[in-house]
Amino acid sequence: MDCLVCHDSTGTYKKFPTDCGNPVYEEKKFGDKVFKPVNLKEVAQHVSRPSRKNCGACHFFGGGGDGVKHGDLDSSLSAPLKSLDVHMDKTGLNYNCQRCHTTEMHHIQGRHYSDPAANDHKAAMPKDSANRIACESCHTDRPHKKNQKMNDHTDKVACQSCHIPLFARENPTVMFWDWSKAGKKSEDGKPIDVKNKETGIAYSTMKGELHWAKNQVPEYFWYNGAMQQMKVGDKVTEINGPIQLYRVLGSPTDSNSRIAPFKVHRGIQPYDVENHLVVIPKLFGKPGTGAYWGDYDWMKASETGMKVAGLPFSGKLEFRETVTYWPLNHMVAPKEQSLKCEECHAQDGRLQKLTGFYMPGRDKSQGIDLLGWVLVAVSGIGASIHGLLRIFKR
Repeated sequence: MDCLVCHDSTGTYKKFPTDCGNPVYEEKKFGDKVFKPVNLKEVAQHVSRPSRKNCGACHFFGGGGDGVKHGDLDSSLSAPLKSLDVHMDKTGLNYNCQRCHTTEMHHIQGRHYSDPAANDHKAAMPKDSANRIACESCHTDRPHKKNQKMNDHTDKVACQSCHIPLFARENPTVMFWDWSKAGKKSEDGKPIDVKNKETGIAYSTMKGELHWAKNQVPEYFWYNGAMQQMKVGDKVTEINGPIQLYRVLGSPTDSNSRIAPFKVHRGIQPYDVENHLVVIPKLFGKPGTGAYWGDYDWMKASETGMKVAGLPFSGKLEFRETVTYWPLNHMVAPKEQSLKCEECHAQDGRLQKLTGFYMPGRDKSQGIDLLGWVLVAVSGIGASIHGLLRIFKR
């Protein structure tokens, strides 16, 4: 990263993929792509405040491609219509990223994964606070019309849960990535790239099998604004089931937690069986360097990568399922598309898997149900006796 990544307004400032973050000073080829020299004088004379494209150059393409990582951040937000995002609508509000991600001394407000994110459920006018990352900063904690029941939900339900009904609504996002299937080549020994016209790469010799999807329903968790990440060298504690590379922190009893929507990304990655470590393989490099994309040998790539990372490698390799969670905050739909009550308050609704609390319409109590029917029966009997008495005494 350098200043021009965010402040170039010409769109010509490009880095060369293998040149340690330097721009291109003379014409170079990378695969089939030609990189032209950057006119640094021209770029320096046209610096400006960051645009949405500056931010999107990294955040739209995280994970190796358009929409790979985040379900709510991709190139469709460069100039979206209101139907995709009410805040970034190019013909309406047309907010840039800094409108919410305010900045002081280049410290950009965002969703912090190591510490709880800004979680003030109150209005913050521009002059009152530089922190405007929460929905309530502009909309307050009672954003609906007076006396509407939805206002009573804001202490337990994040605004995003109702107002981002689907993610990846225009471009697809990767939901599942299987690295164990990488390495297959054609009969003549050439790499394979199978593409789906609607979604993108379905299989790649370099990366394995990828499952893309559009218009996905989020998964919901209690979230207090913080996430716990597995760090380099952390031992895997899950003997069976998927390895949680991230953990969403929060619970129904935590006063700072609210029900929030997430994209859940599942993958298959190399794993050291004996040392209980997620393997860090060396991917990029020429043949003979131990790089997977050079030799297509997982054992060599794992051994080389773990050595560079300063971690032990037993040589006992298998592939395990992994899970990561990505909070959804963008692609806020118009209010007409927000969730209706019955989409959650139902036995087969969106929150059917979220346990630890009672929710009307979804949960049942035999005792309360029995008491209710007893009251109905007593009321019916009483009404019948009253009616009969009136008949006999007429």
